[in-house]
Amino acid sequence: MNAIVSIQDLTKIYEGGFQALKGVSLDIEEGEILALLGPNGAGKTTLISTICGMVTPSSGSISVGGFDIARNYREARRLIGLVPQEITLEPFEKVINTVRFSRGLFGKPADPAHIEKILRQLSLWDKKDARIRQLSGGMKRRVLIAKALSHEPRVLFLDEPTAGVDVELRKDMWQVVRALQEDGVTIILTTHYIEEAEAIANRVGVIDGGRILLVKDKQALMQQMGQKELLIELHDPITAIPVGLEDYALRLEDNHLIYTYDTAAERTGITKLLSALAEAGLVLKDVSTQQSSLEDIFVGLVGENG
Repeated sequence: MNAIVSIQDLTKIYEGGFQALKGVSLDIEEGEILALLGPNGAGKTTLISTICGMVTPSSGSISVGGFDIARNYREARRLIGLVPQEITLEPFEKVINTVRFSRGLFGKPADPAHIEKILRQLSLWDKKDARIRQLSGGMKRRVLIAKALSHEPRVLFLDEPTAGVDVELRKDMWQVVRALQEDGVTIILTTHYIEEAEAIANRVGVIDGGRILLVKDKQALMQQMGQKELLIELHDPITAIPVGLEDYALRLEDNHLIYTYDTAAERTGITKLLSALAEAGLVLKDVSTQQSSLEDIFVGLVGENG
């Protein structure tokens, strides 16, 4: 795939000396869904705002679709749709007029069929003549997405798009996101809901302290960094790990012995462990495994960076 967004050595230092971005380099591939994860203050919104031309970088370069965001701002910005965190809409305007106006701002000719398609995709068509102030918070967020899609961007930034949205609306939004990807739109989202990134993203980026800690294919990341745990339920309860099992770094929780192992290792050590348990006189009731989640990996990475 080709990179539709290319960021090289991007820094942002605000007045007063705070450095929000520290040498960020990132290529975003055309047609992918990239989930950008990070704690509050990590630099996610600053990065998106800089790519969209709303914040001036201190150094570095950004190109979108081959256009430099500084030298060819208009051309680059036409390719971008942005759904911000904050709901900033004219409360007394109608939904359909709000979306039409956004399309006009980018110099696009009127296209009623496209506007109708977007509003139907987002379940807003029956609300097209409603005033913004009459909508729920979740529906207002849908209007923000419709505005961002009105000028047919090739790159869509979603900055915490499901904040304050109920579960049903959230599921609907991700269906829309998948449909957009099928249409060739590149999507970059920031989210606090790590399960969403795990469910929908092709690649995952982790940012903390203004630095990109990693960007990897989601499945490869979980395979490379995720560990599995063997949960061994004992027939009879014990209060301490028996002598002779210290080398296995077992944990004892709720009458379960928990053994962590690397799935990519040549040997897991499970066979030897089970033999050692039998030698220690322990009778097993049940054995199961569980995989580290993306959240476990994320928390571990951010913890290491801190």
